[in-house]
Amino acid sequence: MCSLSFQVRVNSRQIQFADQKQEFNKRPSKIGRRSLSRSISQSSTDSYSSAASYTDSSDDETSPRDKQQKNSKGNGDFCIKNIKQADFGRREIEIAEQEMPALMALRKRAQGEKPLAGAKVVGCTHITAQTAVLMETLSALGAQCRWAACNIYSTQNEVAAALAEGGFSVFAWKGESEDDFWWCIDRCVNVEGWQPNMILDDGGDLTHWIYKKYPNMFKKIKGIVEESVTGVHRLYQLSKAGKLCVPAMNVNDSVTKQKFDNLYCCREAITPTSFLLKRTTDVMFGGKQVVVCGYGEVGKGCCAALKAMGSIVYVTEIDPICALQACMDGFRLVKLNEVIRQVDIVITCTGNKNVVVRENLDRMKNGCIVCNMGHSNTEIDVASLRTPELTWERVRSQVDHVIWPDGKRIVLLAEGRLLNLSCSTVPTFVLSITATTQALALIELYNAPEGRYKQDVYLLPKKMDEYVASLHLPTFDAHLTELTDEQAKYLGLNKNGPFKPNYYR
Repeated sequence: MCSLSFQVRVNSRQIQFADQKQEFNKRPSKIGRRSLSRSISQSSTDSYSSAASYTDSSDDETSPRDKQQKNSKGNGDFCIKNIKQADFGRREIEIAEQEMPALMALRKRAQGEKPLAGAKVVGCTHITAQTAVLMETLSALGAQCRWAACNIYSTQNEVAAALAEGGFSVFAWKGESEDDFWWCIDRCVNVEGWQPNMILDDGGDLTHWIYKKYPNMFKKIKGIVEESVTGVHRLYQLSKAGKLCVPAMNVNDSVTKQKFDNLYCCREAITPTSFLLKRTTDVMFGGKQVVVCGYGEVGKGCCAALKAMGSIVYVTEIDPICALQACMDGFRLVKLNEVIRQVDIVITCTGNKNVVVRENLDRMKNGCIVCNMGHSNTEIDVASLRTPELTWERVRSQVDHVIWPDGKRIVLLAEGRLLNLSCSTVPTFVLSITATTQALALIELYNAPEGRYKQDVYLLPKKMDEYVASLHLPTFDAHLTELTDEQAKYLGLNKNGPFKPNYYR
């Protein structure tokens, strides 16, 4: 076994919430290839990534599926917007590498061993500069990769071009239709002479597609690494039904994901999004009344950023523990219907569906801004706004006015999809933490001896979380204090960790 594979078995499992079951096979109907879908699948807009791209998807109306493109080496096993953008994408990847020290360290420490030699990884995540650094790291560690996008709007076309130029089989472009989305996933999976043995998923769509179309592939797949709340819910449903064929690693509930990605990523992503609002609507956040629905890690990050900008922040919450945290952090806890008529901005961060429904939207004041930082595109009932009596007016990309018959209008961002995906960017350093966790989870599952992991969903070993954190400390010139033998004995710990129990979150 490679040196990066850890011996710690995880006995702690996340609780299955019966009231949050989703119908695994429920899919939207397909639409035309060339039109941009306004009804994307639930999980294809989950999780995080940058939506910033060098070129807009509308620059060329020709579908990439109708183009014949080859890279400079004559390879055409990819489908992207424009291979000529590769040089721009390479520059973005090089910038991202500077902010992803742990992945670069993994390349140096494990490249000689090639811990992923023989691994054939099929991935479905956001295709951005940060993902490109992850993919190239996996390749440096010995893996072969084929990739599709988990979100129709988050692909950076120039980065996809750089990956294709570098020899990666990438099938993605910004502005895919629903039909394009599934076609790209199928092209990654259904290829002659190549079969995946590892899955890296963000949202569960890739895993769902293989279960639905190519179930026999699971005979050779060693494991699944899933990083989104949607995908994890699906895996637990499969496990509970006895249909999970392989071990799966739940990255979403790792300490590194929850404490860093969800909190710091959202806290910083809301700030550049505010500049988008300023440019579009001349809105000043100071003094504005904002209601944030949900005070989990995402909600905490959003509230902290809004408070720093001088906003008056209200919080809605169902969990009394999170509610008490909100109160002690200085926020007023309310029910949405108590403040819906007076607030200037509504932000959803709950991980649920139908948090803001048509009744709430009807009661909002003129000019209210509505957006989502939480779960897929399900938190705001956007479908209820697509009725004959309401008029949609596109202000700019990802910004719409929805106008009522009496002239009242609300400002809807990204059609209710994740704000930090469609209208903003996310900090690369935080994504480095999550991407490193994904890489180590792949290494662990791929190298684990038979019998260590059964056909179930596992949380990451705490030792792995601590290792990921340690790889990022040198960036801050940080120096850890070491326990003495006497101190370690007193605490009942190994001097080298793990320092927290498996249930610590």
